[in-house]
Amino acid sequence: MAELSKTVSELSKTVAELVEAQKRTDQRVAELAEAQKRTDQKVAELAEAQKKTEEELKALSKTVAELAEAQRRTEQKVAELAEAQKRTDQRLAELAEAQKRTDQRVAELAEAQKRTDQRLAELAEAQKRTDQRLAELAEAQRRTEEEVRTLAQELKRTRQDLGGLSLSFSYAFENEAYRMLPQVLKKYGLELEAKLIRKEIAGEEINFFATAKRDGETVYIVGETKLRLDDTKKRDDVFKQLEKKISAVKKVYGDVQIVPLIVTHFAKESMLKKAKERGIIVVQSYEW
Repeated sequence: MAELSKTVSELSKTVAELVEAQKRTDQRVAELAEAQKRTDQKVAELAEAQKKTEEELKALSKTVAELAEAQRRTEQKVAELAEAQKRTDQRLAELAEAQKRTDQRVAELAEAQKRTDQRLAELAEAQKRTDQRLAELAEAQRRTEEEVRTLAQELKRTRQDLGGLSLSFSYAFENEAYRMLPQVLKKYGLELEAKLIRKEIAGEEINFFATAKRDGETVYIVGETKLRLDDTKKRDDVFKQLEKKISAVKKVYGDVQIVPLIVTHFAKESMLKKAKERGIIVVQSYEW
């Protein structure tokens, strides 16, 4: 656009100069016409005074020749102006065509801008919907977290309740075992000298502790309670715990003969085999 403005400005300046030159030419032509008039008058005078002097006639002839030359130059200048005007018209036509193409391009850019604005409006609306959806998701996440916290609290209370029930069942199971074991142990050749008790010895809690006679000898019964004796990653823990309790009893009572005992509600065959290998009596509740 800046280049186009510069070209139009230069063209306007040229046209103005041509107009001024044409004005001067017109003025010169008028002057020539006036001179021609005076020449005609002078010719008339010369015609009347032709005989007065040859020198004046020569001077007049020279003047006429000069006027003819000036006329020729004027016609040449007019022809040049006409050619310049033709070129000017052609340039103006080219500029008009360029302006037409510029207007078309501007219209295309305006339409493209319109489409861009429409697309931006659509994107803004989509972003608005996205923000709304994110807000909804955040609210849903908050509710989910609240529900998870509530479930966690309920699960904690449930575990506590189950732990309490498990402990209560374990105590009830042990109490029932205290009542039933004396008869069951007779099957294993053990005659209790005193009732079974729960006792702490050397810092270890012994679930079942008593002395008994077996083949006329006094033995110490050291027992542990296990609700289920099954195969788990910690299946040997009950055996290790029982060994610790036996060590505690020997620490206090000396190198006495120990009869290890495990009382359970259910025992798997593999665990019964392991217990037998260790010389441990396993009493299951169904034996009562």
